[in-house]
Amino acid sequence: MKAFKRHRDFGFWDQDIRLSKLSKLGDPLERLSKSVDFALFRSMLEAKVPAETQGKGGRPAYDYVLMFKILVLQRYYNLSDDQIEFQINDRMSFMRFLGLTIADDIPDSKTVWAFRERLVEQGLVECLFNLFLGELEKNGLVVNEGKIVDASFVDAPRQHNSREENRLIKDGETPASLSANPNILSQKDMDARWTKKNGQSYYGYKNHVKVDSGSKLITRYTVTDASVHDSQAIADLLEERKDNGQPFFADSAYTGPKQEEVIEANGMENKACEKGARNKPLTQEQIESNRLKSKTRSRVEHIFGFMEMSMNGMYINSIGIKRATATIGMMNLVYNMFRKASLA
Repeated sequence: MKAFKRHRDFGFWDQDIRLSKLSKLGDPLERLSKSVDFALFRSMLEAKVPAETQGKGGRPAYDYVLMFKILVLQRYYNLSDDQIEFQINDRMSFMRFLGLTIADDIPDSKTVWAFRERLVEQGLVECLFNLFLGELEKNGLVVNEGKIVDASFVDAPRQHNSREENRLIKDGETPASLSANPNILSQKDMDARWTKKNGQSYYGYKNHVKVDSGSKLITRYTVTDASVHDSQAIADLLEERKDNGQPFFADSAYTGPKQEEVIEANGMENKACEKGARNKPLTQEQIESNRLKSKTRSRVEHIFGFMEMSMNGMYINSIGIKRATATIGMMNLVYNMFRKASLA
Protein backbone atom coordinates (compact mmCIF):
# COMPACT_ATOMS: atom_id res chain seq x y z
CA MET A 1 0.00 0.00 0.00
CA LYS A 2 1.29 3.42 -0.96
CA ALA A 3 2.15 5.49 2.11
CA PHE A 4 0.43 8.85 2.54
CA LYS A 5 2.88 11.66 2.06
CA ARG A 6 2.53 14.48 4.57
CA HIS A 7 2.79 17.94 3.00
CA ARG A 8 4.58 20.89 4.49
CA ASP A 9 2.88 23.22 6.95
CA PHE A 10 -0.03 25.29 5.66
CA GLY A 11 0.85 28.81 4.52
CA PHE A 12 -0.66 31.88 2.86
CA TRP A 13 0.09 30.75 -0.67
CA ASP A 14 -1.51 27.36 -0.01
CA GLN A 15 -4.81 29.12 0.67
CA ASP A 16 -4.44 31.11 -2.53
CA ILE A 17 -3.77 27.92 -4.50
CA ARG A 18 -6.81 26.22 -2.99
CA LEU A 19 -9.06 29.17 -3.86
CA SER A 20 -7.69 29.16 -7.42
CA LYS A 21 -8.65 25.50 -7.69
CA LEU A 22 -12.17 26.32 -6.47
CA SER A 23 -12.40 28.97 -9.19
CA LYS A 24 -11.34 26.50 -11.88
CA LEU A 25 -13.90 23.99 -10.63
CA GLY A 26 -16.62 26.64 -10.97
CA ASP A 27 -17.46 28.27 -7.64
CA PRO A 28 -21.03 29.66 -8.03
CA LEU A 29 -20.44 32.11 -5.20
CA GLU A 30 -17.50 33.68 -7.00
CA ARG A 31 -19.69 34.15 -10.09
CA LEU A 32 -22.37 35.71 -7.90
CA SER A 33 -19.87 38.12 -6.31
CA LYS A 34 -18.79 39.31 -9.75
CA SER A 35 -22.31 39.90 -11.04
CA VAL A 36 -24.00 41.43 -7.96
CA ASP A 37 -22.76 44.62 -6.30
CA PHE A 38 -23.84 43.98 -2.72
CA ALA A 39 -22.93 47.56 -1.78
CA LEU A 40 -26.26 48.42 -3.44
CA PHE A 41 -28.05 47.19 -0.29
CA ARG A 42 -25.93 49.06 2.27
CA SER A 43 -27.85 52.34 2.48
CA MET A 44 -31.22 50.66 2.90
CA LEU A 45 -29.95 48.19 5.49
CA GLU A 46 -28.18 50.83 7.54
CA ALA A 47 -31.14 53.24 7.36
CA LYS A 48 -33.94 50.80 8.13
CA VAL A 49 -32.52 47.93 10.22
CA PRO A 50 -32.46 48.84 13.92
CA ALA A 51 -29.02 48.55 15.49
CA GLU A 52 -28.44 45.56 17.73
CA THR A 53 -28.45 46.62 21.36
CA GLN A 54 -25.10 46.12 23.04
CA GLY A 55 -24.22 46.03 26.68
CA LYS A 56 -21.49 48.20 28.11
CA GLY A 57 -18.16 47.10 26.66
CA GLY A 58 -19.86 44.74 24.18
CA ARG A 59 -18.35 43.89 20.82
CA PRO A 60 -19.16 46.23 17.90
CA ALA A 61 -22.01 45.21 15.59
CA TYR A 62 -21.16 43.21 12.48
CA ASP A 63 -21.24 44.94 9.11
CA TYR A 64 -24.79 44.95 7.72
CA VAL A 65 -23.79 43.91 4.21
CA LEU A 66 -21.82 40.99 5.67
CA MET A 67 -24.90 39.87 7.61
CA PHE A 68 -27.11 40.24 4.55
CA LYS A 69 -24.70 38.14 2.48
CA ILE A 70 -24.89 35.46 5.18
CA LEU A 71 -28.68 35.39 4.68
CA VAL A 72 -28.08 35.03 0.92
CA LEU A 73 -25.83 32.03 1.60
CA GLN A 74 -28.37 30.59 4.00
CA ARG A 75 -31.16 30.76 1.41
CA TYR A 76 -29.10 29.50 -1.52
CA TYR A 77 -27.97 26.41 0.38
CA ASN A 78 -31.14 26.21 2.55
CA LEU A 79 -29.19 26.01 5.80
CA SER A 80 -30.34 26.40 9.40
CA ASP A 81 -28.75 29.03 11.63
CA ASP A 82 -26.50 26.44 13.29
CA GLN A 83 -25.52 25.00 9.91
CA ILE A 84 -24.65 28.36 8.39
CA GLU A 85 -22.36 29.16 11.33
CA PHE A 86 -20.59 25.82 10.93
CA GLN A 87 -20.27 26.07 7.15
CA ILE A 88 -18.85 29.60 7.23
CA ASN A 89 -16.16 28.37 9.62
CA ASP A 90 -15.56 25.25 7.54
CA ARG A 91 -15.75 26.28 3.86
CA MET A 92 -13.23 28.46 2.09
CA SER A 93 -15.72 29.36 -0.65
CA PHE A 94 -18.09 30.79 1.99
CA MET A 95 -15.32 32.84 3.61
CA ARG A 96 -14.20 34.21 0.24
CA PHE A 97 -17.78 35.19 -0.66
CA LEU A 98 -18.12 37.01 2.67
CA GLY A 99 -14.69 38.65 2.44
CA LEU A 100 -13.49 36.90 5.60
CA THR A 101 -10.17 35.28 6.45
CA ILE A 102 -9.35 32.54 8.91
CA ALA A 103 -8.35 35.24 11.42
CA ASP A 104 -11.68 37.12 11.32
CA ASP A 105 -14.45 36.87 13.88
CA ILE A 106 -17.48 35.06 12.44
CA PRO A 107 -21.09 35.75 13.54
CA ASP A 108 -22.64 32.91 15.49
CA SER A 109 -26.05 31.36 14.86
CA LYS A 110 -27.82 33.59 17.42
CA THR A 111 -26.48 36.71 15.73
CA VAL A 112 -27.71 35.47 12.34
CA TRP A 113 -31.15 34.74 13.84
CA ALA A 114 -31.34 38.18 15.48
CA PHE A 115 -30.40 40.02 12.26
CA ARG A 116 -32.97 38.09 10.23
CA GLU A 117 -35.64 38.79 12.85
CA ARG A 118 -34.96 42.52 12.53
CA LEU A 119 -35.50 42.27 8.76
CA VAL A 120 -38.74 40.38 9.39
CA GLU A 121 -40.04 42.90 11.90
CA GLN A 122 -39.30 45.80 9.54
CA GLY A 123 -40.87 43.98 6.57
CA LEU A 124 -37.66 44.82 4.76
CA VAL A 125 -37.17 41.78 2.51
CA GLU A 126 -39.73 42.98 -0.05
CA CYS A 127 -38.02 46.39 -0.08
CA LEU A 128 -34.66 44.72 -0.75
CA PHE A 129 -36.25 42.60 -3.48
CA ASN A 130 -37.68 45.71 -5.16
CA LEU A 131 -34.38 47.57 -4.80
CA PHE A 132 -32.58 44.80 -6.69
CA LEU A 133 -35.41 44.56 -9.23
CA GLY A 134 -34.93 48.28 -9.94
CA GLU A 135 -31.26 47.58 -10.67
CA LEU A 136 -32.23 44.76 -13.04
CA GLU A 137 -34.67 47.05 -14.84
CA LYS A 138 -32.09 49.83 -15.06
CA ASN A 139 -29.67 47.38 -16.69
CA GLY A 140 -32.29 46.39 -19.27
CA LEU A 141 -32.54 42.79 -18.08
CA VAL A 142 -36.35 42.90 -17.63
CA VAL A 143 -37.52 42.91 -21.24
CA ASN A 144 -41.31 43.32 -20.66
CA GLU A 145 -42.44 41.22 -23.61
CA GLY A 146 -44.87 39.15 -21.54
CA LYS A 147 -45.57 38.02 -17.99
CA ILE A 148 -46.04 34.51 -16.59
CA VAL A 149 -47.95 33.87 -13.36
CA ASP A 150 -47.73 30.65 -11.35
CA ALA A 151 -47.45 29.34 -7.78
CA SER A 152 -45.57 26.61 -5.96
CA PHE A 153 -45.93 24.98 -2.56
CA VAL A 154 -43.36 25.75 0.13
CA ASP A 155 -43.42 23.08 2.82
CA ALA A 156 -43.37 24.04 6.50
CA PRO A 157 -42.79 21.81 9.56
CA ARG A 158 -45.90 19.68 9.99
CA GLN A 159 -47.88 20.22 13.16
CA HIS A 160 -49.03 17.37 15.40
CA ASN A 161 -52.46 18.63 16.36
CA SER A 162 -55.69 16.82 17.12
CA ARG A 163 -58.49 16.92 14.56
CA GLU A 164 -60.42 19.36 16.74
CA GLU A 165 -57.39 21.63 17.14
CA ASN A 166 -56.90 21.67 13.37
CA ARG A 167 -60.57 22.54 12.86
CA LEU A 168 -60.36 25.50 15.23
CA ILE A 169 -57.11 26.74 13.73
CA LYS A 170 -58.62 26.54 10.24
CA ASP A 171 -61.54 28.67 11.51
CA GLY A 172 -59.09 31.28 12.77
CA GLU A 173 -59.47 30.38 16.45
CA THR A 174 -56.83 29.44 19.01
CA PRO A 175 -57.59 26.10 20.70
CA ALA A 176 -57.81 26.33 24.50
CA SER A 177 -55.48 23.33 24.73
CA LEU A 178 -52.76 25.46 23.09
CA SER A 179 -53.46 28.89 24.59
CA ALA A 180 -53.21 27.37 28.08
CA ASN A 181 -49.51 26.74 27.47
CA PRO A 182 -47.64 29.73 25.93
CA ASN A 183 -44.49 27.65 25.37
CA ILE A 184 -46.36 25.13 23.23
CA LEU A 185 -48.35 27.85 21.45
CA SER A 186 -45.14 29.65 20.45
CA GLN A 187 -44.05 26.53 18.58
CA LYS A 188 -47.34 26.13 16.73
CA ASP A 189 -47.81 27.60 13.26
CA MET A 190 -51.31 29.08 13.29
CA ASP A 191 -51.03 30.44 9.74
CA ALA A 192 -49.90 27.44 7.64
CA ARG A 193 -52.63 25.26 6.11
CA TRP A 194 -53.15 21.80 4.63
CA THR A 195 -54.29 21.27 1.05
CA LYS A 196 -54.37 18.52 -1.56
CA LYS A 197 -53.30 18.56 -5.19
CA ASN A 198 -53.37 15.58 -7.52
CA GLY A 199 -54.03 13.33 -4.55
CA GLN A 200 -50.96 14.52 -2.62
CA SER A 201 -51.18 16.41 0.68
CA TYR A 202 -49.19 19.59 1.32
CA TYR A 203 -48.76 21.67 4.46
CA GLY A 204 -47.36 25.16 4.59
CA TYR A 205 -47.45 28.10 2.24
CA LYS A 206 -47.52 29.11 -1.42
CA ASN A 207 -45.07 31.25 -3.35
CA HIS A 208 -47.08 33.11 -6.00
CA VAL A 209 -44.81 34.75 -8.60
CA LYS A 210 -45.03 36.93 -11.66
CA VAL A 211 -42.16 36.33 -14.05
CA ASP A 212 -40.77 38.29 -16.99
CA SER A 213 -41.21 35.77 -19.82
CA GLY A 214 -38.12 36.86 -21.75
CA SER A 215 -35.55 36.90 -18.94
CA LYS A 216 -37.16 34.48 -16.44
CA LEU A 217 -36.67 37.07 -13.69
CA ILE A 218 -39.25 37.29 -10.90
CA THR A 219 -40.77 40.78 -10.95
CA ARG A 220 -43.38 40.44 -8.20
CA TYR A 221 -44.47 37.89 -5.61
CA THR A 222 -46.96 37.33 -2.84
CA VAL A 223 -47.14 34.67 -0.14
CA THR A 224 -50.26 32.89 1.12
CA ASP A 225 -51.04 29.76 3.06
CA ALA A 226 -51.12 26.57 0.99
CA SER A 227 -54.92 26.35 0.84
CA VAL A 228 -55.32 29.55 -1.20
CA HIS A 229 -56.10 28.74 -4.83
CA ASP A 230 -53.48 29.94 -7.32
CA SER A 231 -55.94 32.21 -9.13
CA GLN A 232 -56.87 34.13 -5.95
CA ALA A 233 -53.47 35.87 -5.87
CA ILE A 234 -53.63 37.25 -9.40
CA ALA A 235 -54.85 40.72 -8.36
CA ASP A 236 -51.85 41.10 -6.02
CA LEU A 237 -49.40 40.20 -8.78
CA LEU A 238 -50.51 42.24 -11.77
CA GLU A 239 -49.67 45.95 -12.08
CA GLU A 240 -51.24 48.03 -14.83
CA ARG A 241 -48.38 50.54 -14.71
CA LYS A 242 -45.85 47.84 -15.59
CA ASP A 243 -47.89 45.13 -17.31
CA ASN A 244 -50.20 47.08 -19.61
CA GLY A 245 -50.07 45.86 -23.22
CA GLN A 246 -48.16 42.67 -22.43
CA PRO A 247 -49.42 39.11 -22.95
CA PHE A 248 -50.44 37.19 -19.82
CA PHE A 249 -49.37 33.53 -19.68
CA ALA A 250 -50.63 31.05 -17.09
CA ASP A 251 -52.00 27.53 -16.82
CA SER A 252 -55.71 26.73 -16.84
CA ALA A 253 -56.00 27.36 -13.07
CA TYR A 254 -56.09 31.08 -13.90
CA THR A 255 -59.18 30.92 -16.14
CA GLY A 256 -62.61 32.16 -15.09
CA PRO A 257 -64.68 35.38 -15.17
CA LYS A 258 -63.00 36.99 -12.14
CA GLN A 259 -59.50 36.26 -13.43
CA GLU A 260 -60.38 37.51 -16.91
CA GLU A 261 -61.68 40.72 -15.36
CA VAL A 262 -58.41 41.32 -13.48
CA ILE A 263 -56.32 40.59 -16.57
CA GLU A 264 -58.41 42.98 -18.67
CA ALA A 265 -58.34 45.67 -15.97
CA ASN A 266 -54.54 45.64 -16.14
CA GLY A 267 -54.60 46.02 -19.91
CA MET A 268 -53.03 42.65 -20.65
CA GLU A 269 -53.61 40.25 -23.53
CA ASN A 270 -55.00 37.04 -22.04
CA LYS A 271 -52.99 34.01 -23.14
CA ALA A 272 -53.84 31.73 -20.22
CA CYS A 273 -54.37 28.11 -21.20
CA GLU A 274 -58.02 27.20 -21.64
CA LYS A 275 -59.65 24.30 -19.86
CA GLY A 276 -62.52 22.05 -20.82
CA ALA A 277 -65.71 21.51 -18.88
CA ARG A 278 -68.08 18.62 -18.34
CA ASN A 279 -69.75 17.76 -21.63
CA LYS A 280 -67.73 20.51 -23.30
CA PRO A 281 -64.20 19.24 -24.04
CA LEU A 282 -61.57 21.42 -25.66
CA THR A 283 -61.64 21.57 -29.42
CA GLN A 284 -58.60 20.52 -31.42
CA GLU A 285 -57.97 24.19 -32.16
CA GLN A 286 -57.99 25.01 -28.42
CA ILE A 287 -55.66 22.08 -27.67
CA GLU A 288 -53.20 23.34 -30.29
CA SER A 289 -53.50 26.89 -28.93
CA ASN A 290 -52.75 25.63 -25.40
CA ARG A 291 -49.71 23.78 -26.68
CA LEU A 292 -48.29 26.97 -28.20
CA LYS A 293 -49.04 29.02 -25.07
CA SER A 294 -47.41 26.37 -22.88
CA LYS A 295 -44.08 26.83 -24.66
CA THR A 296 -43.84 30.22 -22.96
CA ARG A 297 -45.81 29.42 -19.79
CA SER A 298 -43.58 26.43 -18.98
CA ARG A 299 -40.56 28.72 -18.56
CA VAL A 300 -41.72 29.39 -15.01
CA GLU A 301 -41.06 25.73 -14.20
CA HIS A 302 -37.34 26.41 -14.72
CA ILE A 303 -37.50 28.86 -11.81
CA PHE A 304 -39.16 26.45 -9.40
CA GLY A 305 -36.80 23.73 -10.63
CA PHE A 306 -33.80 25.90 -9.75
CA MET A 307 -35.20 26.52 -6.29
CA GLU A 308 -35.92 22.82 -5.77
CA MET A 309 -32.59 21.51 -7.04
CA SER A 310 -29.88 24.21 -6.94
CA MET A 311 -31.29 25.85 -3.80
CA ASN A 312 -31.78 22.52 -2.00
CA GLY A 313 -35.55 22.41 -1.83
CA MET A 314 -38.59 24.60 -1.32
CA TYR A 315 -39.18 24.17 2.38
CA ILE A 316 -38.80 26.43 5.40
CA ASN A 317 -38.32 25.88 9.12
CA SER A 318 -39.88 29.10 10.41
CA ILE A 319 -43.21 29.58 12.20
CA GLY A 320 -45.94 31.98 11.05
CA ILE A 321 -46.74 33.74 7.80
CA LYS A 322 -44.71 36.85 8.68
CA ARG A 323 -41.47 34.87 8.84
CA ALA A 324 -42.56 32.68 5.93
CA THR A 325 -43.13 35.76 3.77
CA ALA A 326 -39.65 37.06 4.56
CA THR A 327 -37.99 33.68 3.97
CA ILE A 328 -39.81 33.09 0.68
CA GLY A 329 -39.06 36.68 -0.34
CA MET A 330 -35.35 35.99 0.23
CA MET A 331 -35.72 32.81 -1.82
CA ASN A 332 -37.08 34.86 -4.74
CA LEU A 333 -34.41 37.54 -4.33
CA VAL A 334 -31.57 35.02 -4.27
CA TYR A 335 -33.00 33.32 -7.36
CA ASN A 336 -32.98 36.68 -9.17
CA MET A 337 -29.35 37.24 -8.14
CA PHE A 338 -28.25 33.94 -9.63
CA ARG A 339 -30.41 34.52 -12.70
CA LYS A 340 -28.64 37.85 -13.22
CA ALA A 341 -25.31 36.05 -12.99
CA SER A 342 -26.39 33.67 -15.78
CA LEU A 343 -27.68 36.55 -17.96
CA ALA A 344 -24.55 38.66 -17.57
